[in-house]
Amino acid sequence: MAPSRAELLERIRKAVDAEPLTYADAVAIAERLEHDAASILEPLLEAGRELGERGHGRVITVSRNVFIPLTNLCRNRCSYCTFAVQPDSPAARTYVLEEVRETARGARRAGCLEALFCLGDKPEVAYRGYRGWLQERGYASTSEYLVDACRVAYDEGTFPHTNAGIMSAEELAALRPFNASMGLMLETTSRRLRERGQAHYWAPDKEPATRLRMTREAGELRIPFTSGILIGIGETPAERVDTLEAIRDLHAAGGHVQEVIVQNFHPKPDTLMADVPQPSDALMAGTVALARLVLGPAMNLQAPPNLSPTSLELLVRSGLNDWGGVSPLTIDFINPEAPWPELDDLRRRTEAAGYELRERLCVYPEYITGRPEMFDPEMLRRLRDASDPEGYARPAHGDPE
Repeated sequence: MAPSRAELLERIRKAVDAEPLTYADAVAIAERLEHDAASILEPLLEAGRELGERGHGRVITVSRNVFIPLTNLCRNRCSYCTFAVQPDSPAARTYVLEEVRETARGARRAGCLEALFCLGDKPEVAYRGYRGWLQERGYASTSEYLVDACRVAYDEGTFPHTNAGIMSAEELAALRPFNASMGLMLETTSRRLRERGQAHYWAPDKEPATRLRMTREAGELRIPFTSGILIGIGETPAERVDTLEAIRDLHAAGGHVQEVIVQNFHPKPDTLMADVPQPSDALMAGTVALARLVLGPAMNLQAPPNLSPTSLELLVRSGLNDWGGVSPLTIDFINPEAPWPELDDLRRRTEAAGYELRERLCVYPEYITGRPEMFDPEMLRRLRDASDPEGYARPAHGDPE
């Protein structure tokens, strides 16, 4: 029998005051959010907010970045994605190294220190023409090319943060000297979503076991790492909890998951999931609060502000402590229909909700000040030069005002 509302509220309170949620309680809360969010949302938000403030005070961070979509070719075809295109599309593009250099220089002029590299998974496996393009330039794979692209951006004074899909431990190790941090959205541990008719059927790199393996190996290599959950792509409430707990356990083993993103599915025209409704504001905020209860007060918890532009105040109450990367220069190439907020408006709304907005680098302050083993000496020196004694971005490098 499902717990009553009163029983759930008691367990939520205990999760703040005394003991972590059990798996069964977390699933019961997730199911209540799915089917009757109004009955539980306010107490859940209050619990998430209290735990978030216990870990981070009344500070919410943001990273001023530039987005570099190195290539939008990809061997996967997720049912909700418009980033990936076919090679014969007029929108197909792969940056040459000089374009990377000019983008990084523009980022520095605008006070951006994070160079966010996003690209498709292993397009050379699927597309002969692109494979030839790499070979003409002396590269056997996209990951080899990516190393040089990150080196260029790093040499120009930015800190690369790479989301390149699935990579081997050897590929991660090759990127590590030129990346302050890396990431891979776990999205879901649901193997069911790889079945015919589901969101990840045509996406071999969305195999949960493969994504779990790469996240674990990033910890073994001492790479500050981003993970996250994508809600609204057909997963069940129990599968959301499974995903959050998997991330928690990976961090417990590796000590390297520096942030967890709770991201809401955003429907896009001309995709197989164009008519699937976006998760409600209540479900989104409630899931952030549930993530805070599962992951604990210390984890950095993020929700993208451009995907919930009308409910930032609700999200502030959910226990998050980060807005992620926001670019004054480039669009969100993954969600081009969702413009970034202006940084001054984000500051105004954050402060109006009673929190301070502070700028961070792509690496969180506590890693810069207290985790020197996570970086090569030169990377650590540069990070500390670019940060204040608390580990936040120095005002000289751009303050979000």
